Amino acid sequence: MMYEGKTEQVRPCRKRSRLRAECGKIYYGCLRRAVWLVMNRKFASCSQNVCENKLPYVCFEHRTPLLRRLKDLDMQYQYNKITNLRLASARIHGVVIHPGQIFSYWKLIGKPTYRRGYLDGMVLKGGRIGYGPGGGLCQMSNLIFWMVLHSPLTVTERHRHSYDVFPDSNRKQPFGSGATCSYLHIDLMIRNDTDRDFQIMVWLDGDDLRGELRSSEPADVTYEIVERNHMMKGEYWGGYSRHNELYRQIFKDGTMIGEEFVLSNHAMMMYAPFISDGNMHESAE
Repeated sequence: MMYEGKTEQVRPCRKRSRLRAECGKIYYGCLRRAVWLVMNRKFASCSQNVCENKLPYVCFEHRTPLLRRLKDLDMQYQYNKITNLRLASARIHGVVIHPGQIFSYWKLIGKPTYRRGYLDGMVLKGGRIGYGPGGGLCQMSNLIFWMVLHSPLTVTERHRHSYDVFPDSNRKQPFGSGATCSYLHIDLMIRNDTDRDFQIMVWLDGDDLRGELRSSEPADVTYEIVERNHMMKGEYWGGYSRHNELYRQIFKDGTMIGEEFVLSNHAMMMYAPFISDGNMHESAE
């Protein structure tokens, strides 16, 4: 929704019964599988003969640290996350998105289960921290989404947490610039509406998760993401909400030639908006 100068009112989510929640997962999971089946030929796949070779031009690259300072949380789940990211990145690394094709995060990775080697990592649900197999894979969907924002690719599905769980500390990207994921109804989907191939490379390198977005042709423009209208707002129910807008500036030969609205974020804050540095977590984005 295009921002019109007013923040959306953020309300606490109503708690659904476990039965209703499970029925919803089954229903939307069936819809997702139906889309994958009907449009199977439209989706990018990482067949070995395609993904072994790198496309020649790097459009954008980024890295994020694998271990983060999260106050009062067991670091073992951070180490488990590294295992999860290594397994999932092997399913995505090198995938080529041809013109007209769609990239689906979960279609490539598949269901993260204990049987497939995934471990319990941190997951966020309803503003609460929990643990489950494949926890931590949002770090990779965040990375891919951020890279794609710096390209002409089209994001057709992206989700953001309705809750802002951790305060900022050492944040290097604007608030709300990530993409959450949950198998299989909360996906990240990207369509290639250009006339050239793009390739997503993701791998673990030392202490970092690294990514490159490559192309078959050199980029004729570059992009920069800027934040505007950031606000922390007291709500009628006694808590706080956080809002902002992200815009994309387009440059050619060092000169800005255009600007596009990307998205607006509206989230409930799960911490006091003004706290001392000693009580801060490192940002999860």
